[in-house]
Amino acid sequence: MTASLLVILLYLCCLPVLSIALARQPRKDLPPWAICFSLVATETSTLTIVSVPGVAYLKGYVFVGLAAGYLVGRTAVAIWFLPLHERGAKSVYRYIGQRFGSTLQKLLSGTFLATRLVAEGVRLYAGMLPVSMLFASMGYAVSDLTLLVLIVLLTLAYTIVGGLKAVVWSDTLQLGLYLGGSLSCLAVIWWRAGSASFHWAPVFSHGMPPFTDPFSITGAVIGGAILALASHGTDQLMLQRCLAARTLNGARAAMIGSVFIVALLFALLSAIGVALRDLAPDQGARPDALFPHFILTLPPVLSGLLVAGILAATMGSLSSAMNAMAAATRADFLPRSSFSLRSLTALWAALLVLMALLFSRPDGSAVVFGLSIASYSYGATLGVFLLAMIGHSRDERAAITGFVSAVAVLALMSFVRIEGHALAFPWLVPIGVGATFAGAGAYSGLRRIGLEK
Repeated sequence: MTASLLVILLYLCCLPVLSIALARQPRKDLPPWAICFSLVATETSTLTIVSVPGVAYLKGYVFVGLAAGYLVGRTAVAIWFLPLHERGAKSVYRYIGQRFGSTLQKLLSGTFLATRLVAEGVRLYAGMLPVSMLFASMGYAVSDLTLLVLIVLLTLAYTIVGGLKAVVWSDTLQLGLYLGGSLSCLAVIWWRAGSASFHWAPVFSHGMPPFTDPFSITGAVIGGAILALASHGTDQLMLQRCLAARTLNGARAAMIGSVFIVALLFALLSAIGVALRDLAPDQGARPDALFPHFILTLPPVLSGLLVAGILAATMGSLSSAMNAMAAATRADFLPRSSFSLRSLTALWAALLVLMALLFSRPDGSAVVFGLSIASYSYGATLGVFLLAMIGHSRDERAAITGFVSAVAVLALMSFVRIEGHALAFPWLVPIGVGATFAGAGAYSGLRRIGLEK
């Protein structure tokens, strides 16, 4: 296990140095392929690496089916949403401010900050667990708080020094690491169990009541497309990378290309989960623990590489989140303040550590939990963006009413059960969009009646 720890320490020492060195190259523009890799590293995170094998263990290649919906949604984002924003814009919610007003702009940005804080806290804690398990297997007792602070400080170092360019390059390096680690893991499984372990498994699931299964063909393709429209068309975290591209075509290439990299990663991790049915037949009760436990059975150097890969996913999403949250805070709330981006980034880093300790142990699959958190705000946010894009009214109060209506409806949806099952996260987004339009339309109608009287 000492060799595993050395591999992790080598990675932690090299990553900040390489990221900052690449960020300081004479080339000013970030290439579309690096932005594409950064998008994938940002969206996949630790929850993907840890949870997708566990979901595949139980359900098969269902995340690959979800990628089909992602392709439809991100293509729509590339065509219709990316042209709305100026290249290099610090906040994607500036468009809403120009269309409706600063109050709604701040409301959407604040919602992004709140939901991202919770979601990234869950991701951070999930990424810390394999490191904690590795230390425990070596006989060292290291507290969760200590590990969380160390991970955040290391990530904060290159995020503050190198800015967005360092974040994008670090994401690119980290994606390469956990793609390579996944391939290595598949090779070990092949060597231990042979090709028979990689048997066929379903791409879409079935058997659950309608609208309760995120991996049914309608949930994955239709719901997944609408979810991607919201996550990549209205989220500061994702759009910030595309707006760093020099041209609109470069941003579009990065957006659409990211789907194919995500599908490849989903396929690799799902193949691991399906194959582990034969190697670890008694782990189905705790699917999120399946892959981390298996990693500790690998040869020390490979085990260290894979734990470093999980750390890479954690630090990639963490650096992206801190940078995006600081930029949104400065642009939307403190445009004339003396607070620097560096100080705001450090503030959000501290809050993320606290949130990781508060939301440390979600029930069920962590990746589904994380997507569900985001979906509750995505529906209302996408609804406001669509109002701005296709609506003729510039009534800020109507748009705010629509947003608040959507949040209230989505909060009620969290209590809805269909034959004992909650609504699947892909369907929360279209419900939120519908509630936004309904609320805005009702306000406008009542206002017209009042004016006529």
